[in-house]
Amino acid sequence: MSFPLPEPMRLALDEARAAALAGEVPVGAVVTRDGAVLGVGRNGMRLDLDPTAHAEIVALRQAAAKLGTCRLDGCDLWVTLEPCAMCAGAIALARIARLYFGAADPKGGAVLHGPRLFAQPTCHHAPEVYPGIGEGEAGGMLKEFFQARRG
Repeated sequence: MSFPLPEPMRLALDEARAAALAGEVPVGAVVTRDGAVLGVGRNGMRLDLDPTAHAEIVALRQAAAKLGTCRLDGCDLWVTLEPCAMCAGAIALARIARLYFGAADPKGGAVLHGPRLFAQPTCHHAPEVYPGIGEGEAGGMLKEFFQARRG
């Protein structure tokens, strides 16, 4: 039985598609609180010439600006790919309540793979983590993107 994707993940997948069309790795992210969208981001490293312009960072910055605080207490982050170490660190520092992500990233992920940042004793805040939301669509998009790049 298949369930419809939550609207924030649908929006994150739309952002990932837009990133791919711009030549960026297709990753999208959305920050919500109480159902309201506070921040939306897509990968923009190449376009912005910014190594920190990951979808999660872009969305977190928008949400923080909208709320007028760096603490995103009670907020949820929806992202199409398991966050890397940089993004997982930012998620912890922002105090995100719940992290929902699509595709796992065994090579570069830092939540369920690699350093497993939220499980480290030095991590002062760990969100609830819900993997696999929209995994098939997110993973398929990434696979297609990299196959096309390899020719």
